[in-house]
Amino acid sequence: MSCTPFPHSPCERRFWLMKNEPETESIDHALAAPDATLAWSGVRNYQARNFMRDRMQVGDGVLYWHSSCAEPGIYGLACIASAARVDPTQFDPASPYHDPRASIDKPRWLLVDVKALCKTRPVGIAELRAHPALAGMTVLQKGNRLSISEVTPEEWRHLNETVLQPG
Repeated sequence: MSCTPFPHSPCERRFWLMKNEPETESIDHALAAPDATLAWSGVRNYQARNFMRDRMQVGDGVLYWHSSCAEPGIYGLACIASAARVDPTQFDPASPYHDPRASIDKPRWLLVDVKALCKTRPVGIAELRAHPALAGMTVLQKGNRLSISEVTPEEWRHLNETVLQPG
């Protein structure tokens, strides 16, 4: 099934791969959330934070990636649903994402809302590596641990026209 949610030219938007742990925020959790939208909180990497702050725009496409599981990979498509804003988990001592160096006056971390659009068939790392057109994807590079990475319009197009289609 094709669930490409973006009828406009890929050049008009940016595209992202965003990792989440399926035990707590799987594509199924996101689709079941009110308005199928989750606050993407807990990002504690400056480069990922800067992507949210400086580059993400409402309507950008998202590959919804499950990480820290038996079969990491793409499990759905989503889009950015809000501009970046302060992540309140940094101020909550009970949160696993608490940052004692952050203050209300000087917050360090941001979040964006992500709207789940559809579930895809699982597409794991081995399958992605089998496509030469995807060889440059950040998620496939050795040592990459970023929770948010950019996806080129060409990679996005290839994924949606070839990889995410039923076999």
